Amino acid sequence: MEFEELLASGRIAIQRGPIFDAAPVPPAPDDLEDRVRGMMLGLAIGDALGNTSEGATPTLRRAKYGEIVDYWPNWYAENRPVGVPTDDTQLAFWTLEHLVEHGRLDPERLADVFANRRIFGMGGTVHQAVSHRQAGRPWHACGPRSAGNGALMRIAPMVIPFLRRPSPALWADTARAGMITHNDPASISACVAFVAALWDLLGMNAPPAAEWWVHRHVEVAAPLEGDARYEARGGEYRDYAGPVWRFVEERLTAAQRDGLSTLQACESWYSGAYLLETVPCVYYILMRHAHDPEEAIVRAINDTRDNDTIAAIVGAAVGALHGERALPQRWRDGLLGRLGADDDGAAFDVLDRAVEVFL
Repeated sequence: MEFEELLASGRIAIQRGPIFDAAPVPPAPDDLEDRVRGMMLGLAIGDALGNTSEGATPTLRRAKYGEIVDYWPNWYAENRPVGVPTDDTQLAFWTLEHLVEHGRLDPERLADVFANRRIFGMGGTVHQAVSHRQAGRPWHACGPRSAGNGALMRIAPMVIPFLRRPSPALWADTARAGMITHNDPASISACVAFVAALWDLLGMNAPPAAEWWVHRHVEVAAPLEGDARYEARGGEYRDYAGPVWRFVEERLTAAQRDGLSTLQACESWYSGAYLLETVPCVYYILMRHAHDPEEAIVRAINDTRDNDTIAAIVGAAVGALHGERALPQRWRDGLLGRLGADDDGAAFDVLDRAVEVFL
């Protein structure tokens, strides 16, 4: 089912915004291939660094591990301190593999990929979507209305097929890819806004000003999300009820004005797998640390609760901005590149093929 039909029938849970008519300007840095590799490897590295301590509060994590700056021993790799994936890396690289095989998004086939492979640490919403697909539902009826972060974490590769042939179809394909698992205004709008940010970052010669991150998200997400209502579930803003884009605009502006550290800010609005928490965490970390890709990822790992996913999203952004060569060598060397239980190097092979096909 095409995007305009989804909108007209009310099957996709967003409003139509101006971005869907906007042709993206092709990024033209000399190091575009390095930027694309950095985007995908930054995602995988952030995920793997958070793998062993996901879900702990920053206080408890620090008490057990200290400041995490490297991979920790992992039971799934004979207790070696290496980079092992969770669902963030799997779903993102399976999406990229799908795009390589088919040239662009085929949402029905991508839904089948998710439904027929073993997913590590699968979240509740993705589990529902997978179950719906396995039960025979059409792809556009699988994703529950959920503001979890399971679509945002895997959306980065959607930019890659369009880099040499820009088209407004990028935004429609991103929306359809997101709704496979999360058919929700906050989720789909966050996916489209993040892909728009990644597209811009791939063409930048220097990190943007701190306020750019908020402005770009709100500019894209607000018309799509509209006045959808989400309620805070923790932290200092339990009385908030409203759209995610407004919370991002209000809270990040105030946190930057008050000079809050990333730990203080992320704890103040909680930092779990809920987009009202994940999105402000990602963008506040980038507001403060996008100039330093290592520090940005380290802060995501240490200062948040859903740290593997938040670090994966942050890693994709700083990788797109700075390229693979800016990511610490020790992290790149220690990343196994798995997409399954023991297929070392599979992610690198997918990335190599994507570069060959699309760049």
